[in-house]
Amino acid sequence: MKLAISGKGGVGKSTLAAALSLLLARKGQRVLAVDADPAANLALALGIPDEMRSTIVPISQQMTLIEERTGAKVKQYGQIFKLNPEVSDIADKYALVHEGVALLVLGAVEQGGSGCACPENVLIRALVADMVLYKDDTVIMDMEAGVEHLGRSTARGVDAMIVVVEPGQRSVDCAHKIIRMCREIGLHHIHLVANKVQTPDDEDFLRDAFPGFPWLGFIPYSEEIRRNDRKGSGILDGLTQEMIARFQGILKNISLLETISNSNSSSNSNSNSNSR
Repeated sequence: MKLAISGKGGVGKSTLAAALSLLLARKGQRVLAVDADPAANLALALGIPDEMRSTIVPISQQMTLIEERTGAKVKQYGQIFKLNPEVSDIADKYALVHEGVALLVLGAVEQGGSGCACPENVLIRALVADMVLYKDDTVIMDMEAGVEHLGRSTARGVDAMIVVVEPGQRSVDCAHKIIRMCREIGLHHIHLVANKVQTPDDEDFLRDAFPGFPWLGFIPYSEEIRRNDRKGSGILDGLTQEMIARFQGILKNISLLETISNSNSSSNSNSNSNSR
């Protein structure tokens, strides 16, 4: 299973990514959690202790690695470098494992006057493509508000883009933009998760804003999640069984939709074969 999770900053992307990663790891799955958001909050949401978090160096800042794999010096103009660098071993070598979840932090690539960022971008995009298209692990990507790291070829390997939205117009507008960008690169398996829902009116507002879209679940506003965030605890620590069941329900719905999608693809393939 390969999932990308996006949405406006602050809606709870990292909350969802961490919860799904931890639940899947507890079921015995090999989980690779990828923090592709420049804000990089996934380690905290997974409950990784301070002393371990302080050792994390994002891939975008691994200058020796970038130069070794691309054959180019970072932040220098006019260079020839590899467009298809070797990346297959990076996740295994650089991921930090906690509670059965392997975390890889991509980090932000500096833009503007910092010099040519091409080698960093090339390495990261190749790495994302490798994790999505070739790794056997379950991959859960905590994205920024967009599809920056996903190219058209990579999008084909993503089982679903999950857009997290809260009951507010700015969040809704951002979600619609993300949906449009997904469709532009050929990613059509797009599902919604609502977070911080407090009233039936909140739920109605969101359903009306996305008519016909499949909802994987509605997560109520939670003081326990807010407390865990303040303490730096794992997102599932001390949650009520009812709240954990909300995240488990989202996982169940993802599996259900994946089964339906695979069944439809198989039917279409058989139909095309028979027509020939």
